[in-house]
Amino acid sequence: MKTTEADKFPVNSVNAPFLLPVRVYYQDTDAGGVVYHSTYLDYMERARYEWLREMGFDIHSLIQVHKVIFMVRSLSIEYFKPALLDDFLHVTAQAAELGRSRMAISQHVLRGAATLVSATVQVVCVGADSLKPVSVPTPLRHKLGKLS
Repeated sequence: MKTTEADKFPVNSVNAPFLLPVRVYYQDTDAGGVVYHSTYLDYMERARYEWLREMGFDIHSLIQVHKVIFMVRSLSIEYFKPALLDDFLHVTAQAAELGRSRMAISQHVLRGAATLVSATVQVVCVGADSLKPVSVPTPLRHKLGKLS
């Protein structure tokens, strides 16, 4: 079997990505017990949310303190192998690129060492009231390090 670039994803590297454990439930699957393609987007959304929370930027602090929210601008996704009913997965989130008001987030859905899904999600930081692009808050930028 040919090894893809996604199969080589370094889960235990020094700069390891955030990992969110997820169990596949019946509601996530079709009649054959295979996870729906759109369900992976839900898993990735949860991982991004918890990743920000772990860095100290839960949704309430983003809105109330920093006056911003993040909106998905675009995404690129590849499906390699299916997840099945009752699988135990890990969903990753890691900043790959940081601009003034945008961020590229690299995400993977893993079952053990196997990469099932790989995606790059482009998000834009917008004002909570205006919904217009604004700079990523400086404290978050510092947490993310030098990606720009």
